[in-house]
Amino acid sequence: MDKFLVRKSEPLKGQIRVSGAKNSCLALMAASLLTDDPLELDNAPDLVDVRTMTRVLANLGVEISRTASGGLNLDSSRARGLKAPYELVSKMRASYYVLGALATRRGKAEVSLPGGCAIGQRPIDLHLKGLAMLGAEISTSGGYIYLRANRLRGARINLSGRYGSSVGATVNIMLAAVLARGKSVLEDSAAEPEIEDLAHLLNSMGARVSGAGSPVLEIEGVSELSGARHTVIPDRIEAATFAVAAALTGGTVAITDCRPAHLGAVTCLLESLGVNIEKGETTLLVRGGTPLAPFRIKTEPYPGFPTDMQAQFCALATQAQGKSVIEENIFENRTLHVPELARFGADIRVDGRKIIVKGPCRLSSAPVMASDLRASAALILAALVAEGTSEINRIYHLDRGYEHLEVKLARLGAPILRVSE
Repeated sequence: MDKFLVRKSEPLKGQIRVSGAKNSCLALMAASLLTDDPLELDNAPDLVDVRTMTRVLANLGVEISRTASGGLNLDSSRARGLKAPYELVSKMRASYYVLGALATRRGKAEVSLPGGCAIGQRPIDLHLKGLAMLGAEISTSGGYIYLRANRLRGARINLSGRYGSSVGATVNIMLAAVLARGKSVLEDSAAEPEIEDLAHLLNSMGARVSGAGSPVLEIEGVSELSGARHTVIPDRIEAATFAVAAALTGGTVAITDCRPAHLGAVTCLLESLGVNIEKGETTLLVRGGTPLAPFRIKTEPYPGFPTDMQAQFCALATQAQGKSVIEENIFENRTLHVPELARFGADIRVDGRKIIVKGPCRLSSAPVMASDLRASAALILAALVAEGTSEINRIYHLDRGYEHLEVKLARLGAPILRVSE
């Protein structure tokens, strides 16, 4: 099992390119099941989760290959499989995106209940409710979802859950509704950029989706879809993580091939802390070096502050000049990084849904263990400002969602090394 050895860093400096968005790419890959024509995805990141989705789709009969430019070619013309097995779906929650596509294209599906990071309850009741309202007959048994349907019919579906709109449910119902008979209206749908990216791909395939990026999606079902070539949007969480790394170390980092328009909540907060940010259409120039002000934030669905940046800002708060309060409103268990940050010497505690950090803290090296994908990034960030050499264990979580993060950080001057045990 690999781990990272990370030493205290000088201010990070240089230029770094952002990879394609994991959360977008996985949904786009599932869309390949909606057509017999080839689908080509440019800027597809090389991640464990993408490889897992490749295996899920290959198990259904999709032929997938990497292009010379780093994209993916997907051919579903001979895909007749109906089952997504436990040993694959348990590795990654987004594997069950195949459920909506199989429901509308094949009329049958057997999909294991999902897995993923241990950050709290993420029920799939909205997914199943939405598919049932489109006309699918659904049962569960032995850890599997069994779905049967004739041609689905459009419906008005509300996708608001306990913690706000559901990105996963929005994806699954979009994939099902594009080939349903008639019009579907998805109310309180997720407005994330990844949803817009999926809508753009589906429309380029011949679908009729409108309203993406707003709380109401309207989908006019069509009888068939064609192939397409599409470029995966940049990963906004990766870009935001690099921005925090620059601010935390007092460095100057140019972040390229990103979408600053997708990062408003993060960049506005960083600027309020004293970080200088210059925005271009596809670039961010982040300059740290000034004392960081303390802050109060709460995680919210897009365009609010992203839960996927909560842990990284906990690391940043350890160097702020006072008490910061971070309220987690999306996942109830997304605080497992708190005791690990405390091992570095951070003055940090959990109070209900709030994480309270008193800074600035003098951090020192420690062996720590990552609990999930974003916690892994937070621990690396903290290690970059901790005296000595820190050991970050269980980094397989990080490899699920960051493409070669240690290589990119090293290019900026970070003393980080991957070692195998």
